[in-house]
Amino acid sequence: MGGYGSGRTLGGARGHVEAYRSLDVRWLHRKGWLRPGIILPLTWSNAQTGEQIASITLRVNDNLIVLSYRHSRDGDDGQHIEEPVEITWTRCAFGGKRGWFVCPACRSRVAILYLGGTHFACRHCYGLAYGCQSEGPADRALRRAQNIRTRLGGSGSLSDTFPWKPKHMRWAMYVRLRTEAELAERKWLAKLDAWLGKLQR
Repeated sequence: MGGYGSGRTLGGARGHVEAYRSLDVRWLHRKGWLRPGIILPLTWSNAQTGEQIASITLRVNDNLIVLSYRHSRDGDDGQHIEEPVEITWTRCAFGGKRGWFVCPACRSRVAILYLGGTHFACRHCYGLAYGCQSEGPADRALRRAQNIRTRLGGSGSLSDTFPWKPKHMRWAMYVRLRTEAELAERKWLAKLDAWLGKLQR
């Protein structure tokens, strides 16, 4: 009985999913990489520098995927781990099927597994929250404005000129997104002005 994660979360303090390496079964399925016989090397990179920070090899069998990776602590050579993860399928309402991971710790059906220690498990087992759950209204507004800018082909920086309409986007959609982004930016800038005012006082 038991096994790692039984009766408690695997992690200690509650962290955010964005800080952990993850595998998304939906992304693997869209890429066509869940077919039996596939052996696939994947890497994680630093979002800012593009530098590779970790790698993993996936071997796909019938309704099973084997994760092969090294787990190191304090700069040592690390421990080689081979972790089998079951995959289950459900039918979609309009045809086709959807894949799910079976969490190795709690046996729940999940779309994403996280590497929060030596093994992969779901966010509930590691006690992880989404970053947006700890954001205030102004922070959510900033994130929304940045997401709209990047969706339109911009950098996401509020100091850059607002992106022009993408070639194949309808004008009505562009105007709606631009209006939404401008309202969100005003909300964020109001918070920033208030914070700067406190500093000056």
